[in-house]
Amino acid sequence: MSTQHPGNVFIVAAPSGAGKSSLINALLKQEPDIQLSISCTTRAPRPGEVDGEHYRFVSVDDFQTLRTNDQLLEWAEVHGNFYGTPVQPIHEAADAGRDVLLEIDWQGARQVRRFFPEAIGVFILPPSIEALESRLNQRGQDSAQVIARRLLAAGSEMSHISEFQYVIINQEFNFALAELAAVVKASRLSLPKQAHKHAELFSQLGIRTEFNS
Repeated sequence: MSTQHPGNVFIVAAPSGAGKSSLINALLKQEPDIQLSISCTTRAPRPGEVDGEHYRFVSVDDFQTLRTNDQLLEWAEVHGNFYGTPVQPIHEAADAGRDVLLEIDWQGARQVRRFFPEAIGVFILPPSIEALESRLNQRGQDSAQVIARRLLAAGSEMSHISEFQYVIINQEFNFALAELAAVVKASRLSLPKQAHKHAELFSQLGIRTEFNS
């Protein structure tokens, strides 16, 4: 991300069951100007998920076509399914000065930073491994075998936390939501964003930076 992309790109990652999706959905209600990147996936929809709203559900063949045509910003295989982020909507939104949020894992975050090196990474942690297991069971969406696999994967996922600028511990939901919103608001006040958004004011005040020159 640079002066060519005046909008923020947020990356939010977490182990399964940490409450990432719930926090993001609540944030988007508070911040309707943030555009959620809709990923495509080869996994089957979970109860209540809507195609084109939660994910774009595609076949394995269709996913491979997107990869072959270089139409994915990032992609990864997670728990036996493929996930990917279409590249064009991200560039269009960032170019127009809109903030974009990507809900992806650490592997996808690493790939995204190759195109948007200034993307803002936020990692959501559970308050304990016991709480993580309890949330996965209460969700009622996965078999015991899948839950066991997700718990084993959680340690590997959390080992990459140093690749993210911000960490939020989701122990109390409303407090965690307030922290996530604070990251968004602070990021909008960075010099590059303010210089682009208030270019006329900067000019009137005689302020010249590499971001508005």
